[in-house]
Amino acid sequence: MNSEPLINVADYARLARRTLSKGALDYYEGGALDEITLRENTASWERLKLYYRVLAGVGPRDLTTTVLGQPISMPIVVAPTAFHKLACEAGEIATAMAAKAAKTLFILSSLSNTAMEPVFAQAASPRWFQLYIYKDHGITHELVKRAEAAGAEAIVLTVDAPGLGTRERDTRNNFRLSDGLTVENLAPLGKGDIPEVKGSALAAYVQNNFKQDLGFGDLDWLCGCTRLPVVVKGVCRADEARRIAERGAKAVVVSNHGGRQLDTAPATCEVLPYVVDSVGDQCEVYVDGGIRRGSDVLKAIALGARAVLVGRPILWGLCVGGEQGAINVLEILRRELDEAMLLCGCTTLGDIKRELLAP
Repeated sequence: MNSEPLINVADYARLARRTLSKGALDYYEGGALDEITLRENTASWERLKLYYRVLAGVGPRDLTTTVLGQPISMPIVVAPTAFHKLACEAGEIATAMAAKAAKTLFILSSLSNTAMEPVFAQAASPRWFQLYIYKDHGITHELVKRAEAAGAEAIVLTVDAPGLGTRERDTRNNFRLSDGLTVENLAPLGKGDIPEVKGSALAAYVQNNFKQDLGFGDLDWLCGCTRLPVVVKGVCRADEARRIAERGAKAVVVSNHGGRQLDTAPATCEVLPYVVDSVGDQCEVYVDGGIRRGSDVLKAIALGARAVLVGRPILWGLCVGGEQGAINVLEILRRELDEAMLLCGCTTLGDIKRELLAP
């Protein structure tokens, strides 16, 4: 029984590290190559300073916002991450229930250990489905149609993984799924099993199945084959964000895949303002990568993000306390954002302007 008070995200991370197997821990925590981008994602938020306002007459804070027109209780949403049953037995259903309790957006990874149908049956609106483009467009199309039928309200297309960046921790650990776990969404399509190979089994799976020559034509194809809005995740460049919006995407996520793809890619907080300025009002902009404090969320909003996606902190919460652990992590970030708004002189999210980041 843990007797330590768990008062911040780092506390959950420390306890999760004592609980998880080395293979699962390194899979969740690791990044590509030297893990420079992984570290910079967090450090760059820390380096940004808040030039707070005083005598602002701040009343009770209103953290509510919308994503693609859907109301959520705060600008903190659950990022799509794979293989939640490595963290807790209930897996993605626990995560969906946590997002429901927090009244925020849940995004289900296509690489989940639980099929989308039972997960979305437990999830509240808004609920979105994250998608990779497989070499076989028929497989991808089937996933989209199943997501529509299961109640997904948007498709989040990940575009920064035509192959898997080398994650040396996984290579050393010969990472693979635990016995009995599969990629459940793909099992009916014959793509549910991760191969048994030396090194990272996930890297082999991606090489065998994901479309490497991903192009704007694939985005056009997806926008044309679904009635749902399309969100594009994995954007690093302002010019490409604008082009993606012009091709029909309703939102972009500034993301470097949690530092897990191209090492020495810029931290997301460095990219964010350029993307925001480039797309203007053509689409919504979200950001992930290294968000560990409510003050990080405030900084992201100040730079123009509509919401932030959190991934690893949710996994740490799941590992420590299942559904309740994930709820606790979300509520910690909510409390910290509320406090940061009070101390910065902001009553609503609309009061959070870029001027707070400069004297």
